[in-house]
Amino acid sequence: MNDAAPQPPVSRRERVVETLHGHVVADPFRWLEDGDSAQTRLWIDEQNARTRGVLDALPGRDRVAARLEQLLAIGDITLPEPRQGRYFFERRDGLQNQAVLYMRDGSDREQLLIDPNSLNSEGTTALDWWYPSQDGHLLCYGLSQGGDERSTLRVLDIDAGLDLRDQIANTRAASVAWLADSTGFYYTRYPSADDVPAGEDAYHRHVYCHHLGTDPSADTLIFGEGRDPTDWPSVSLSPDGRYLFVTVSRGWDQSDCYLRLEAPTPGPFMPVIENEAVLSSGHVFGGTVYLLTNLDAPRYRLFAIDPLDRERSHWREIVPEHPEAVLEDAHVGGGRLLLTYLERATSRLELRTLTGEHVAEVPLPGIGSVAGITGEWESNEAFFSFASFTVPPTIQRYDIGGGGISTWASIKAPVPLHELDVRQLWYPSRDGTQISMFVIARHDLPMDGSSPAVLTGYGGFNISMTPSYSRALAFWLERGGVYAVPNLRGGGEYGEAWHAAGMLEHKQNVFDDFIAAAEFLCASGFTSTSRLSISGGSNGGLLVGAAITQRPDLFRAAVCAVPLLDMLRYHQFQLARLWIAEYGCSDDPAQFECLWRYSPYHHVTDGVAYPAVLLLSGESDTRVDPLHARKMAARLQEATSSGLPVLLRIETNVGHGAGRPLAKTLAEQTDIWTFLCWQLGVPLN
Repeated sequence: MNDAAPQPPVSRRERVVETLHGHVVADPFRWLEDGDSAQTRLWIDEQNARTRGVLDALPGRDRVAARLEQLLAIGDITLPEPRQGRYFFERRDGLQNQAVLYMRDGSDREQLLIDPNSLNSEGTTALDWWYPSQDGHLLCYGLSQGGDERSTLRVLDIDAGLDLRDQIANTRAASVAWLADSTGFYYTRYPSADDVPAGEDAYHRHVYCHHLGTDPSADTLIFGEGRDPTDWPSVSLSPDGRYLFVTVSRGWDQSDCYLRLEAPTPGPFMPVIENEAVLSSGHVFGGTVYLLTNLDAPRYRLFAIDPLDRERSHWREIVPEHPEAVLEDAHVGGGRLLLTYLERATSRLELRTLTGEHVAEVPLPGIGSVAGITGEWESNEAFFSFASFTVPPTIQRYDIGGGGISTWASIKAPVPLHELDVRQLWYPSRDGTQISMFVIARHDLPMDGSSPAVLTGYGGFNISMTPSYSRALAFWLERGGVYAVPNLRGGGEYGEAWHAAGMLEHKQNVFDDFIAAAEFLCASGFTSTSRLSISGGSNGGLLVGAAITQRPDLFRAAVCAVPLLDMLRYHQFQLARLWIAEYGCSDDPAQFECLWRYSPYHHVTDGVAYPAVLLLSGESDTRVDPLHARKMAARLQEATSSGLPVLLRIETNVGHGAGRPLAKTLAEQTDIWTFLCWQLGVPLN
């Protein structure tokens, strides 16, 4: 294929130079931070026009779109949330833009509850979250527009099929706990922009209590006043309504937990664990607090605590730390504990008594990932979702008392995947640390370095990269491509110590792990530098940006989506102050030095031969400001000497990814895979 592309529009440079902690820092494209200015709008239009002109003209793009449409049309389904014989779940069928919320009763009859597709012809109204009441007759849910995730809470009377009058704005990513009698709920909300200083409406998340039929402006503030504005509280209520449990995330390596007695009258909040650099979460069932924590246990352990006697010396450790596996979740149901472990970056399930004695291993359909467990605490019925690189999401029903497993719902794969090999390999990083990596390819892959490959990763925020099903991946694999997913430090695959080894002053470990993965793939014959691409989004976009600026010679192409790239100023925009605990802040001299050493935007060097790059962002992104992609595109375009294209794709009416309509997902995926095939020499005809 022809690698040539029209020259990018010339991006105006300004002389913006600052001295920060003794370093001279140039920022010639700071003017692109203002996404509303006429100059920036014109620049975006020119960039998008160039990108469209390049990608739309590539031969075979229509065939890419047609195949991806077939693959994406298999749909999706979520775990059911049971409530008194009613099962609430989302399903997207065929080419529906948005998933639809249904309720299934005991006779398997389905009732459509909320169809976002009927609310917006363009499919840009999204159902962000939902919480059924304990009796299953009412439902709180949040809708947002254009991917901005700024939800408005509504309440549906399920039997009447009508919304109540109650509407509450500013409930982004709301946590909701219904009162036991369904007359109201505890919930989290943000202030309106008029009530706080400019830019502060993304913070100050507080807990309120709302009673149905009352004015939300009079809702009682329950928790959060006077705390750090970046605290992130979530709520749960014991099924009997006696105890309110609040978990407060403080950064990404600390969470505080508080308990309040609700009946007969509400009391004060009492700390269970606070002001300690540990992660904890908990729920109250049957008069016992079950606390999952990495306190003195990087791979987590489980305690049983008497709510009325929280003295730490009286905590009962019922599940100790495992020597090799990470305890991810503990579900209480049917008088048993159902534990989810992550071992060698894959899931396993274990059944124990409430005092911690082993009962049984729960068989899984294969090597893959368990995503969540749902079920009512007194019920013998539990549900979990299972998926792998070759198995689409399957909802399994587990009989806690009898041990039987049955399929509650499944998605049919569009192509047989028996010809694929999924390998888990280990390789040394720069400092000798052994890193695990999944490599997926056809079993007849030639190990001579001739195969095109996509290497992706994340490496941050304690997020684990475990086997998952990608609907678009079959397109790549059936063309002889290799797909590789390393478990970089900064993730949660091997516990909190693994996470801590890739955050703050240790962030370079993540980039070293990723670069070492690329070198290993080439040295082992999976691919070569001329046929290797990298891809990542959000924190993974930062990963891609760091990789191409630190080792531009190692990659032929890069896809960098919704990225963080200016790490000296990131914290000043959107809700990015929440991430200071993970990355650090340039206002701090010591943390500045760490950020300055790798900030991708500041490490683009004139005259270096950079790989082909496709930068993607969404105009409605309220998490990572699109300014990062804009500034990086301008800087790379003026600096690179390779002659390979640097393209920018800014989408309207989409945000960071949540709530993206299928039509826009299809268009974006078509551009990504067309770009990669073009650059890696994969024929599209």
